[in-house]
Amino acid sequence: MSISAWYPYRSAEVRDSVLAFYDSLAARVWPVASEERMVPTSQGRTFVRISGPTGAPPLVLLHGAGATSLMWSPNVRALSEECRTFAVDQIGEIGRSTCIRPPQTIDDLLAWLNELFDALELADGINLAGMSYGGALTAQYALHFPKRLNKAVLLAPGNTVLRLRAEAIVRLALCVIARKSGVPALVRWMFADLARQDPKRLDSIIEELLIVMQSLQRRKVPIPPVLTDAEWAGLSVPTLFLVGDHETIYSPDKAVRRLKRVAPQVRTRIVPGAGHDLTFAQAETVNRTILEFLRPEPGAAFHPAPDHRLSQLPR
Repeated sequence: MSISAWYPYRSAEVRDSVLAFYDSLAARVWPVASEERMVPTSQGRTFVRISGPTGAPPLVLLHGAGATSLMWSPNVRALSEECRTFAVDQIGEIGRSTCIRPPQTIDDLLAWLNELFDALELADGINLAGMSYGGALTAQYALHFPKRLNKAVLLAPGNTVLRLRAEAIVRLALCVIARKSGVPALVRWMFADLARQDPKRLDSIIEELLIVMQSLQRRKVPIPPVLTDAEWAGLSVPTLFLVGDHETIYSPDKAVRRLKRVAPQVRTRIVPGAGHDLTFAQAETVNRTILEFLRPEPGAAFHPAPDHRLSQLPR
Protein backbone atom coordinates (compact mmCIF):
# COMPACT_ATOMS: atom_id res chain seq x y z
CA MET A 1 0.00 0.00 0.00
CA SER A 2 1.46 3.34 -1.07
CA ILE A 3 1.09 6.09 1.53
CA SER A 4 2.23 9.67 1.90
CA ALA A 5 5.29 10.59 3.95
CA TRP A 6 3.02 12.40 6.39
CA TYR A 7 0.47 9.60 6.87
CA PRO A 8 -1.95 9.55 8.72
CA TYR A 9 -2.12 13.36 8.57
CA ARG A 10 -3.72 15.28 5.71
CA SER A 11 -0.49 17.07 4.82
CA ALA A 12 3.02 17.73 6.08
CA GLU A 13 1.90 21.15 7.31
CA VAL A 14 -0.97 19.64 9.29
CA ARG A 15 1.39 17.05 10.78
CA ASP A 16 3.83 19.72 11.92
CA SER A 17 1.04 21.80 13.43
CA VAL A 18 -0.44 18.83 15.32
CA LEU A 19 2.92 17.71 16.68
CA ALA A 20 3.63 21.25 17.87
CA PHE A 21 0.26 21.21 19.63
CA TYR A 22 1.07 17.92 21.35
CA ASP A 23 4.51 19.16 22.39
CA SER A 24 2.86 22.15 24.02
CA LEU A 25 0.24 19.90 25.66
CA ALA A 26 2.91 17.52 26.96
CA ALA A 27 4.78 20.40 28.58
CA ARG A 28 1.59 21.31 30.46
CA VAL A 29 0.14 17.94 31.45
CA TRP A 30 2.81 15.21 31.49
CA PRO A 31 3.80 15.04 35.17
CA VAL A 32 6.95 12.90 35.24
CA ALA A 33 10.41 12.87 33.73
CA SER A 34 10.37 10.48 30.78
CA GLU A 35 12.69 9.10 28.17
CA GLU A 36 11.18 9.66 24.72
CA ARG A 37 12.10 6.97 22.24
CA MET A 38 11.26 6.19 18.60
CA VAL A 39 11.22 2.41 18.28
CA PRO A 40 11.58 0.76 14.83
CA THR A 41 9.13 -1.92 13.66
CA SER A 42 8.32 -3.30 10.19
CA GLN A 43 5.16 -1.19 10.16
CA GLY A 44 6.89 2.06 11.09
CA ARG A 45 8.52 3.80 14.03
CA THR A 46 6.63 3.87 17.34
CA PHE A 47 6.88 6.74 19.80
CA VAL A 48 7.10 5.67 23.46
CA ARG A 49 7.34 7.66 26.71
CA ILE A 50 9.29 5.64 29.28
CA SER A 51 9.16 6.43 33.00
CA GLY A 52 9.77 4.79 36.36
CA PRO A 53 12.60 2.78 37.94
CA THR A 54 14.75 0.77 35.51
CA GLY A 55 14.38 -2.50 37.40
CA ALA A 56 10.66 -2.21 38.12
CA PRO A 57 8.08 -4.54 36.50
CA PRO A 58 7.22 -3.36 32.97
CA LEU A 59 3.77 -1.88 32.35
CA VAL A 60 2.84 -1.01 28.75
CA LEU A 61 0.00 1.52 28.39
CA LEU A 62 -2.24 1.57 25.29
CA HIS A 63 -4.43 4.65 24.82
CA GLY A 64 -7.94 4.97 23.41
CA ALA A 65 -8.97 5.90 19.87
CA GLY A 66 -8.34 9.49 18.83
CA ALA A 67 -5.82 9.95 21.64
CA THR A 68 -2.08 9.64 22.29
CA SER A 69 0.18 8.51 25.10
CA LEU A 70 -0.68 11.82 26.82
CA MET A 71 -4.05 10.26 27.70
CA TRP A 72 -2.21 8.64 30.62
CA SER A 73 -1.16 11.97 32.18
CA PRO A 74 -3.55 11.56 35.19
CA ASN A 75 -2.17 8.09 35.88
CA VAL A 76 1.50 7.87 34.90
CA ARG A 77 3.00 9.44 38.02
CA ALA A 78 1.37 6.93 40.37
CA LEU A 79 1.90 3.96 38.05
CA SER A 80 5.57 4.88 37.54
CA GLU A 81 6.25 4.76 41.27
CA GLU A 82 5.99 0.95 41.19
CA CYS A 83 6.36 0.10 37.49
CA ARG A 84 8.59 0.86 34.54
CA THR A 85 5.89 2.41 32.34
CA PHE A 86 5.89 2.48 28.55
CA ALA A 87 3.17 4.85 27.26
CA VAL A 88 2.78 4.20 23.54
CA ASP A 89 1.47 6.28 20.62
CA GLN A 90 -0.45 3.69 18.59
CA ILE A 91 0.77 3.26 15.04
CA GLY A 92 -1.61 4.63 12.39
CA GLU A 93 -3.19 7.01 14.92
CA ILE A 94 -2.67 10.63 15.89
CA GLY A 95 0.66 11.27 17.62
CA ARG A 96 4.36 10.85 16.81
CA SER A 97 4.40 7.25 15.59
CA THR A 98 4.95 6.90 11.85
CA CYS A 99 3.71 4.33 9.34
CA ILE A 100 5.49 2.46 6.59
CA ARG A 101 2.65 -0.02 6.35
CA PRO A 102 -0.62 1.05 8.03
CA PRO A 103 -2.38 -1.63 10.09
CA GLN A 104 -5.38 -3.07 8.27
CA THR A 105 -6.43 -5.79 10.70
CA ILE A 106 -6.25 -6.65 14.39
CA ASP A 107 -3.58 -9.22 13.47
CA ASP A 108 -1.46 -6.37 12.07
CA LEU A 109 -1.72 -4.53 15.41
CA LEU A 110 -0.85 -7.67 17.37
CA ALA A 111 2.20 -8.26 15.17
CA TRP A 112 3.21 -4.62 15.70
CA LEU A 113 2.96 -5.03 19.47
CA ASN A 114 5.14 -8.15 19.36
CA GLU A 115 7.80 -6.29 17.39
CA LEU A 116 7.54 -3.29 19.71
CA PHE A 117 8.01 -5.44 22.81
CA ASP A 118 11.01 -7.15 21.21
CA ALA A 119 12.58 -3.83 20.23
CA LEU A 120 12.07 -2.51 23.76
CA GLU A 121 13.78 -5.69 25.03
CA LEU A 122 10.74 -6.66 27.07
CA ALA A 123 10.84 -10.38 27.70
CA ASP A 124 7.92 -12.48 28.88
CA GLY A 125 6.16 -11.19 31.99
CA ILE A 126 4.88 -7.92 30.54
CA ASN A 127 1.98 -6.15 32.22
CA LEU A 128 -0.31 -4.68 29.57
CA ALA A 129 -3.05 -2.10 30.24
CA GLY A 130 -5.36 -0.43 27.77
CA MET A 131 -8.18 2.10 27.83
CA SER A 132 -11.21 1.83 25.52
CA TYR A 133 -9.78 0.85 22.08
CA GLY A 134 -6.49 0.14 23.83
CA GLY A 135 -8.37 -2.10 26.25
CA ALA A 136 -9.88 -4.04 23.36
CA LEU A 137 -6.42 -4.45 21.84
CA THR A 138 -5.07 -5.59 25.23
CA ALA A 139 -7.74 -8.29 25.43
CA GLN A 140 -6.90 -9.49 21.92
CA TYR A 141 -3.20 -9.64 22.75
CA ALA A 142 -3.85 -11.54 25.99
CA LEU A 143 -5.98 -14.02 24.05
CA HIS A 144 -3.42 -14.61 21.28
CA PHE A 145 -0.10 -14.25 23.13
CA PRO A 146 -0.75 -15.20 26.76
CA LYS A 147 2.79 -16.46 27.39
CA ARG A 148 4.24 -12.98 26.88
CA LEU A 149 2.07 -11.36 29.54
CA ASN A 150 2.14 -11.36 33.32
CA LYS A 151 -1.17 -9.54 33.81
CA ALA A 152 -3.67 -7.56 31.73
CA VAL A 153 -5.80 -4.55 32.69
CA LEU A 154 -8.89 -3.69 30.64
CA LEU A 155 -10.27 -0.20 31.27
CA ALA A 156 -13.76 0.10 29.73
CA PRO A 157 -12.67 -1.77 26.59
CA GLY A 158 -14.66 -1.01 23.45
CA ASN A 159 -16.68 -4.04 22.27
CA THR A 160 -14.75 -6.97 23.82
CA VAL A 161 -17.36 -7.72 26.51
CA LEU A 162 -20.52 -6.21 25.00
CA ARG A 163 -21.37 -4.53 21.72
CA LEU A 164 -21.64 -0.76 21.76
CA ARG A 165 -25.09 0.64 22.49
CA ALA A 166 -27.00 1.97 19.50
CA GLU A 167 -26.90 5.48 20.99
CA ALA A 168 -23.11 5.36 21.14
CA ILE A 169 -22.91 4.34 17.48
CA VAL A 170 -25.28 7.15 16.48
CA ARG A 171 -23.31 9.74 18.46
CA LEU A 172 -20.04 8.54 16.92
CA ALA A 173 -21.57 8.87 13.46
CA LEU A 174 -22.71 12.42 14.25
CA CYS A 175 -19.07 13.31 15.02
CA VAL A 176 -18.23 12.55 11.40
CA ILE A 177 -21.29 14.22 9.90
CA ALA A 178 -21.26 17.39 12.03
CA ARG A 179 -18.06 17.41 14.04
CA LYS A 180 -18.34 20.94 15.45
CA SER A 181 -21.52 19.98 17.29
CA GLY A 182 -21.12 16.20 17.36
CA VAL A 183 -17.74 16.06 19.08
CA PRO A 184 -18.66 18.27 22.08
CA ALA A 185 -21.97 16.44 22.48
CA LEU A 186 -20.26 13.04 22.44
CA VAL A 187 -17.55 14.04 24.91
CA ARG A 188 -20.00 15.64 27.36
CA TRP A 189 -22.17 12.50 27.17
CA MET A 190 -19.29 10.08 27.74
CA PHE A 191 -17.36 12.28 30.21
CA ALA A 192 -20.24 13.65 32.27
CA ASP A 193 -18.45 13.15 35.60
CA LEU A 194 -15.35 14.99 34.40
CA ALA A 195 -17.60 17.78 33.09
CA ARG A 196 -18.84 18.35 36.63
CA GLN A 197 -15.41 18.01 38.25
CA ASP A 198 -13.15 19.88 35.83
CA PRO A 199 -14.87 21.74 32.97
CA LYS A 200 -11.56 23.21 31.76
CA ARG A 201 -10.04 19.75 31.37
CA LEU A 202 -13.14 18.65 29.48
CA ASP A 203 -12.83 21.65 27.13
CA SER A 204 -9.20 20.67 26.49
CA ILE A 205 -10.26 17.13 25.54
CA ILE A 206 -12.92 18.50 23.17
CA GLU A 207 -10.32 20.78 21.58
CA GLU A 208 -7.95 17.85 21.13
CA LEU A 209 -10.61 15.64 19.52
CA LEU A 210 -11.63 18.42 17.12
CA ILE A 211 -7.98 18.72 16.07
CA VAL A 212 -7.86 14.96 15.53
CA MET A 213 -10.99 15.02 13.36
CA GLN A 214 -9.65 17.89 11.27
CA SER A 215 -6.12 16.52 10.88
CA LEU A 216 -6.35 12.85 10.01
CA GLN A 217 -6.88 11.29 6.60
CA ARG A 218 -9.69 8.85 6.11
CA ARG A 219 -8.23 5.46 6.93
CA LYS A 220 -9.23 1.95 7.87
CA VAL A 221 -9.45 1.42 11.62
CA PRO A 222 -9.52 -2.29 12.58
CA ILE A 223 -12.50 -2.96 14.86
CA PRO A 224 -11.86 -5.49 17.64
CA PRO A 225 -14.67 -8.02 17.97
CA VAL A 226 -16.63 -8.98 21.06
CA LEU A 227 -14.97 -12.06 22.54
CA THR A 228 -17.02 -15.24 22.49
CA ASP A 229 -17.93 -17.14 25.65
CA ALA A 230 -15.30 -19.75 24.79
CA GLU A 231 -12.62 -17.11 24.28
CA TRP A 232 -13.37 -15.50 27.63
CA ALA A 233 -13.44 -18.87 29.37
CA GLY A 234 -10.08 -19.77 27.86
CA LEU A 235 -8.36 -16.51 28.81
CA SER A 236 -5.41 -17.63 30.94
CA VAL A 237 -3.72 -14.29 31.65
CA PRO A 238 -4.70 -12.84 35.05
CA THR A 239 -6.98 -9.99 34.02
CA LEU A 240 -8.63 -7.01 35.71
CA PHE A 241 -11.72 -5.40 34.14
CA LEU A 242 -12.51 -1.86 35.34
CA VAL A 243 -15.57 0.13 34.26
CA GLY A 244 -17.28 3.25 35.56
CA ASP A 245 -20.75 3.00 37.06
CA HIS A 246 -21.91 5.73 34.66
CA GLU A 247 -20.42 4.08 31.54
CA THR A 248 -22.44 5.05 28.46
CA ILE A 249 -21.08 2.89 25.62
CA TYR A 250 -22.55 -0.25 27.22
CA SER A 251 -24.15 -1.30 30.49
CA PRO A 252 -21.46 -1.76 33.17
CA ASP A 253 -23.72 -4.07 35.18
CA LYS A 254 -24.42 -6.32 32.17
CA ALA A 255 -20.71 -6.39 31.28
CA VAL A 256 -19.74 -7.52 34.78
CA ARG A 257 -22.55 -10.08 34.92
CA ARG A 258 -21.41 -11.58 31.61
CA LEU A 259 -17.80 -11.84 32.78
CA LYS A 260 -18.82 -13.47 36.06
CA ARG A 261 -20.84 -16.01 34.09
CA VAL A 262 -18.37 -16.88 31.32
CA ALA A 263 -14.98 -15.86 32.79
CA PRO A 264 -15.06 -16.05 36.59
CA GLN A 265 -11.24 -15.93 36.61
CA VAL A 266 -11.39 -12.26 35.48
CA ARG A 267 -11.44 -9.77 38.36
CA THR A 268 -14.15 -7.17 37.84
CA ARG A 269 -14.64 -3.80 39.51
CA ILE A 270 -17.19 -1.04 38.97
CA VAL A 271 -15.76 2.39 39.80
CA PRO A 272 -18.28 4.81 41.35
CA GLY A 273 -18.49 8.37 40.06
CA ALA A 274 -17.14 7.74 36.57
CA GLY A 275 -18.20 6.93 33.05
CA HIS A 276 -15.88 6.47 30.07
CA ASP A 277 -13.78 9.14 31.78
CA LEU A 278 -12.76 6.85 34.66
CA THR A 279 -9.00 7.41 34.19
CA PHE A 280 -9.64 11.17 34.58
CA ALA A 281 -12.67 11.45 36.86
CA GLN A 282 -11.48 8.78 39.32
CA ALA A 283 -7.77 8.72 38.57
CA GLU A 284 -6.61 8.00 42.12
CA THR A 285 -9.04 5.11 42.49
CA VAL A 286 -8.04 3.65 39.13
CA ASN A 287 -4.33 4.04 39.88
CA ARG A 288 -4.57 2.36 43.28
CA THR A 289 -6.68 -0.48 41.94
CA ILE A 290 -4.31 -1.18 39.04
CA LEU A 291 -1.24 -1.15 41.28
CA GLU A 292 -2.87 -3.39 43.84
CA PHE A 293 -3.74 -5.86 41.10
CA LEU A 294 -0.21 -5.79 39.65
CA ARG A 295 1.64 -6.29 42.94
CA PRO A 296 3.32 -9.69 42.86
CA GLU A 297 2.63 -11.01 46.38
CA PRO A 298 1.47 -14.61 45.84
CA GLY A 299 -1.90 -15.36 47.33
CA ALA A 300 -2.46 -11.79 48.50
CA ALA A 301 -6.10 -10.80 48.86
CA PHE A 302 -7.40 -8.10 46.55
CA HIS A 303 -8.72 -5.27 48.74
CA PRO A 304 -9.72 -1.87 47.33
CA ALA A 305 -8.37 1.17 49.17
CA PRO A 306 -10.76 1.96 52.08
CA ASP A 307 -11.05 5.64 51.16
CA HIS A 308 -11.99 4.82 47.56
CA ARG A 309 -14.60 2.11 47.91
CA LEU A 310 -15.32 0.17 44.73
CA SER A 311 -18.51 -1.71 44.13
CA GLN A 312 -18.54 -5.32 43.01
CA LEU A 313 -21.58 -7.18 41.82
CA PRO A 314 -22.21 -10.50 43.59
CA ARG A 315 -21.35 -13.67 41.76
